[in-house]
Amino acid sequence: MRKVSGLQVLVFLILLSVALAVALTINYLLFGSLPLGDFRGVFLTLSGGVAGFFCVLLVHRLFCRLQPLPEGDIAVGSADEFRYHVYLLFFLIVFYPVMFSMVLPVPLMRLFYQLLGARLGPNTYPGGVVMDPSFVTIGGNTIIGQGALIVPHVIEGQRLAHFPVRIGDGVTIGARSVVLSGCSIGDGAVVAIGAVVRKGTVIGAGELWGGVPARCLGRVDVRDAGY
Repeated sequence: MRKVSGLQVLVFLILLSVALAVALTINYLLFGSLPLGDFRGVFLTLSGGVAGFFCVLLVHRLFCRLQPLPEGDIAVGSADEFRYHVYLLFFLIVFYPVMFSMVLPVPLMRLFYQLLGARLGPNTYPGGVVMDPSFVTIGGNTIIGQGALIVPHVIEGQRLAHFPVRIGDGVTIGARSVVLSGCSIGDGAVVAIGAVVRKGTVIGAGELWGGVPARCLGRVDVRDAGY
């Protein structure tokens, strides 16, 4: 794993400070003059926390829009590496605690991932963890089971890379399964509980995959799929 430099930490802290300053200002302008009585402190703390979180999300998205991460490998010492480490700090400090604690209800997790750049089709609600959401596209009516993990990045020693994960419509990703970077999963496919889909795997439409590492076990029974 590559080292995060002090300058990268400083840039992150500046962006975080800007987001929090904006949140505090908005919170004060909206609610500071309201007659809240004995609940004033509690209300302002809660509203400030919500405003702060959404402002951090907004600053992160603006940063990613202005300094997007590329697909593929990231060279050591490059500008892309600098951007990645600032991007990573947002996740380590702010977003991963929300993702891994599952503190938000699943319908709100859908919105959370969309705000982070994930492309989710209608009636798709991730019950697992979608890392690097901007590299993930999931079709409609797809199930991401409890504790499943979608990982578009590659961190192997000093190697660092991102490859998109694309999941089609009507797919079932079983609980506790892992889908690694560069995978493509066709419509109606099923990844069994606890399976590990290796990097770059292409799963065809309607196929059933399972195991560690995952392999094709056959076809999905259309009666079970509800088609």
